[in-house]
Amino acid sequence: MVLCPECESNLDIEEDEVDEGEIISCTECGADFEVVTVNPLELNRVVDEDEDEDEDELEDGDYS
Repeated sequence: MVLCPECESNLDIEEDEVDEGEIISCTECGADFEVVTVNPLELNRVVDEDEDEDEDELEDGDYS
């Protein structure tokens, strides 16, 4: 069983059926993850450019 690093829900994937570079989406929180390694399975969050820009704006004090 693979848990989502963001919301800890089951990602419902088989560890032996994914490949490095594959993108996996969590059906609960909508986060996207890239498979970095398969043995052991390691996932990195894929940050959407629009989401990253929104975070930058909030950090700069622009709350519009």
